[in-house]
Amino acid sequence: MRAEKRRQKKQDIAEAAYALIEEKGYLGTSMLAIAKRAKASNETLYNWYGDKQGLFKELIEQNAEQVRTLLQNSTHPQCSPEQTLAKLGPILLKLLLSERAIALNRAAAADPTGELGHALSAAGRETVFPMIVKLFSDLGPMDNDQALETAQTYLNLLVGDQQIRRAIGTLAEPTSAEIDARADKAMILTKKLFNFS
Repeated sequence: MRAEKRRQKKQDIAEAAYALIEEKGYLGTSMLAIAKRAKASNETLYNWYGDKQGLFKELIEQNAEQVRTLLQNSTHPQCSPEQTLAKLGPILLKLLLSERAIALNRAAAADPTGELGHALSAAGRETVFPMIVKLFSDLGPMDNDQALETAQTYLNLLVGDQQIRRAIGTLAEPTSAEIDARADKAMILTKKLFNFS
């Protein structure tokens, strides 16, 4: 029961942190404000997370874990690499453009130390990108450099400038239909560029 209460309190803290950075930005959000919003003590937050950066690093890790889990769940032994990529594209794009992912990107951009940016990169791209490279290398005969280039091109076509446009508020969260269409187009163009079927 105690573990369940702690899990729920951490969830309340996460919700409060996301709400406050949406309202006040990362620099305008304090641990005390998060504690008050979450109905937790300031002491609890400092004991659990160390400081504000520690809290947001944990939020980044939680979000990245969700991405990794969804990507791993989209890969099945009975699916071909191409079928897996077809499933993976919309999932990845939806997660990268979600409100929470954008909030964390904004927080990382506002962190003058750069620590959140490094945490975001380590928990996200540095973990997910190798999985995508592996899928492309499994598509056919290509060496590691070719697989890297193909995966990079695919991600550029899939995401483009949408993440930064979401972060600066010039692009609304896309619909499922828009995400599916963009993911399909990214795969079609990648196949044409690299001549694989």
